[in-house]
Amino acid sequence: MSTSRADHPPNLVWDWSVAALAAVYALPAAVVALSDTQRGIALGIGVLPGAIAGLLPRRRGRLAVVVLGAAIGVPMFLGGLLAGVPVLAVVAIGALGVGAAALAARFRLGTIAMTLCLPMFGVGLSYADIGKAAGLAGLMLLGSAFACLVSMLWPERPPPTRRSPPATAAKPTLEYGVRLGAAGATAAAIGFLADLEHVGWACAAALLVMRPSADMQRLRSAGRILAVAIGALAGAALVRLHPPAAVYSVAIIAAIAAAGATHRSRWYVTAAFTTFLVFLMLLYSDPQTASKRFNERVLETLLGVGIAYFYGLALPALTQQRRRSKK
Repeated sequence: MSTSRADHPPNLVWDWSVAALAAVYALPAAVVALSDTQRGIALGIGVLPGAIAGLLPRRRGRLAVVVLGAAIGVPMFLGGLLAGVPVLAVVAIGALGVGAAALAARFRLGTIAMTLCLPMFGVGLSYADIGKAAGLAGLMLLGSAFACLVSMLWPERPPPTRRSPPATAAKPTLEYGVRLGAAGATAAAIGFLADLEHVGWACAAALLVMRPSADMQRLRSAGRILAVAIGALAGAALVRLHPPAAVYSVAIIAAIAAAGATHRSRWYVTAAFTTFLVFLMLLYSDPQTASKRFNERVLETLLGVGIAYFYGLALPALTQQRRRSKK
């Protein structure tokens, strides 16, 4: 395990106790996968919010896992509702970016709106079929509720010592919110105009990597590209082997356990496990499209990260340069 500076979490974390808990979360999905593999994978995706949240020390605090599931599922559903009206969807995600940044600047929970709810709204743009959007949102809520119930069986423990945020941590400003909303709106507009099959992939990539801190955005940008490529490649490779259902069951447990065990890492590794499961679900019934799906996912991730680079890094640098030249 490598570590970074003292004011940052370790680059890569593996927590065996959380891995075990996440594996228990995944058991129902693994069992369902034995008889209905695609539905089992979908159920596995539903418990990801609980696995990624980890085990909170107090049982009362573990109820937040259900809130987390709602923070993922509800925005995805709302994004799906607006996906059929592209102009409204583009305007909405731009406005939501400004609003989410404003909330994050004032309230702790606003950070969840900015870093989680907003990207999940972008993901929802890939689900113009309201039935699919509602089904996936329901799985997230159901999976989070199950994870919450299971977590209550684990004993409480003393809460860890709270770390103060690094002195260099940047807070979102109104100007950042405008750039964040513009990044999401631009990615969504390109997706609709280019008639991409998954409009939300580029949009979510842009919103997931953008951060007020330039250093953190650079780290997340490189990490997301690498993690998505690895997860997509692993998912495509497994499906092409045409393994029995039992292998998919084991893969579901392993991916969810790994997502939970590494969720506190500074490196952006979670996307590898989520992408892996998404690719299993997409390709299980259509493995011959593996190469197409891989190229599509990686290229759209690069598009989203590139848009985030322009609005999050290049544009502020140009603005600062102009201000200095006027002095």
